[in-house]
Amino acid sequence: MKNLLLLTLLFMFSLQPSFSQETLKLWPDGVPGPNVSPKPEEVFDSVRVRYVSEPTLTVYLPEKKKNSGTAVVICPGGGYWIEAMDHEGYDFAKYLQERGIAGIVLKYRLPYGHSNIPLQDVQQAIRTVRANAQKWGIDPNKVGIAGFSAGGHLASTAETHFDAGNPDASELIARESSRPDFAILGYPVITMNKAWTHLGSRENLLGKNPSKELVKKYSNELQVTPQTPPTFIFLADDDDVVPPKNSVEFYMALRKNKVPAEMHIFAEGGHGFGMHISGKPHDQWRNLVIDWMRVRKLIP
Repeated sequence: MKNLLLLTLLFMFSLQPSFSQETLKLWPDGVPGPNVSPKPEEVFDSVRVRYVSEPTLTVYLPEKKKNSGTAVVICPGGGYWIEAMDHEGYDFAKYLQERGIAGIVLKYRLPYGHSNIPLQDVQQAIRTVRANAQKWGIDPNKVGIAGFSAGGHLASTAETHFDAGNPDASELIARESSRPDFAILGYPVITMNKAWTHLGSRENLLGKNPSKELVKKYSNELQVTPQTPPTFIFLADDDDVVPPKNSVEFYMALRKNKVPAEMHIFAEGGHGFGMHISGKPHDQWRNLVIDWMRVRKLIP
């Protein structure tokens, strides 16, 4: 009887898909300072998080037979005040996973006046994926970044502020490049220019009275170079939270620097639609981004 039960369990497990999900600390040896969350981490509505002091990566690996070797680090939005982990995080990661792409959700520290903290975390996330590329079945030359709203600002910051890594570093992760190979931006905040930014994101990231130098540094339309990676952008024309000019100016900066770019502006959708299904045309962004990845030869 015991042998029959054991055989049954083994058969059941053999039918399970060969993908995995795990959550790991972004900084396993301790989070670098300043780590200034004013309160303990709080989850509300089951899918929103704030006061993050221990950043993590939640890794969704595809089945081996589907695996394309491509990975996307995902930055949920929330105005640098909260993080919408569901429709701008885990849901997109699962969608990618089903299509042979590793979806890796970054729960990043929020800035509380320390503008370098989110960038520090997203750079570490990209390095960590590359350092684990062999273990996770990922091509280290096919590691992208994605972000929505303020998470789109963080993703666009990652693609315009990066380094090649330190080959002499004692830690293997620190030797890896933090440059993403491609970027996916959903209705992103791009600029810190007060005239057409999202003011809440600006204040939460930079404080009430930032210097001109800091505003320029994080106005990512001003930071594009020919080394900025290929970028896919989508948004709605009726977005009344983040002005569409954010995306348009970034697209034009990419064009000026001869960086391959594709942008889709849907007539309706407002702000923050993410992976929500509405039955309207803007739902198609998720299919369009997969087509774009095929054109870029990131997936078969």
